[in-house]
Amino acid sequence: MNILVTGAAGFIGFSVIRKLLSLGYKVIGIDNINSYYDPTLKYDRLKILGISSEDIEWNKKISSVIYPDFSFIRMNLEDNDDISKLFQDYYFNIVIHLGAQAGVRHSLVNPHAYISSNINGFLNILEGCRFSKVDHLVFASSSSVYGLNGKVPFSEKDNIAHPISLYAATKKSNELMAHAYSHLFNIPITGLRFFTVYGPWGRPDMSPFLFIDSILRNKPIKVFNNGEMWRDFTFIDDIVEGIIRISTIIPEKCENWDPKNPDPSFSPAPYRIYNIGNQHPIKLIDYIECIEKTIGREAEKEFMPMQPGDVVRTYADSSALASATNFVPSTPLEEGIRKTVEWFRGYYKL
Repeated sequence: MNILVTGAAGFIGFSVIRKLLSLGYKVIGIDNINSYYDPTLKYDRLKILGISSEDIEWNKKISSVIYPDFSFIRMNLEDNDDISKLFQDYYFNIVIHLGAQAGVRHSLVNPHAYISSNINGFLNILEGCRFSKVDHLVFASSSSVYGLNGKVPFSEKDNIAHPISLYAATKKSNELMAHAYSHLFNIPITGLRFFTVYGPWGRPDMSPFLFIDSILRNKPIKVFNNGEMWRDFTFIDDIVEGIIRISTIIPEKCENWDPKNPDPSFSPAPYRIYNIGNQHPIKLIDYIECIEKTIGREAEKEFMPMQPGDVVRTYADSSALASATNFVPSTPLEEGIRKTVEWFRGYYKL
């Protein structure tokens, strides 16, 4: 089985590819290796996959020196000619689309990057899947789509009409675009709403990385909304397991869907949406305390107001995912933080 993974040098994409290769799949990964955060981390992830930074060129296929079933191509999602050629040159049974411009706060600073990558780039992936007739497209959405929703836990059956960041709006747009293509062209598509993913090799712009780094270097940490925030932290290994399990479950048309009482989580088209979260929101202060205990050092805290685009609480109802895959994320925060701190100390030699 041949699988395309976009965002191959990213946190989740890299982690998914490692698991796929261990299971014997053939994988092609693509990524533009942009500078949203330090590309060194991205190159080091690729090095783990057997791809040397010295060999990387735009639109050149590079074979891994470690994994015979893995190849990498540096390319932009936004380049429709290059993406179209990729789908013409290779047939993919499954496409796992994880490449995107990430980050809620950065979308206030550079909104055009989000439209270019998350909208135009996703359209190119949809078009590639359309013309090559892939068996299944799995794509990354986000818990950010729940926006101003106050009912918790968040369910896929909930309305998501009120996103509060451009990033969230692009992810909601992805879900709408995916449904249209699934309906029009009978493409089996599954969207996954990720809830605050963390773990080894994580993104430097996310709170686990920022807090661990600051505490180890004796720098103050910023605590937004005075710590009155809750997040459904989900460990990377659980995210990877959920992605891989759902990728082999091809959605089918639902004959019992009621257009007079439409359920947004599924459709008469072969289309599904799932939350993938730990189902156990942690208060920000408790989360910081867990990091402090793991490191053995108390953080100096700067209490800050709520930031534009942030939500107060995320809380996943992952029961639909559990029903479909017989799996639900369950790694305890203490275990996940311990593994993350151990990796961080080793990688940065702190």
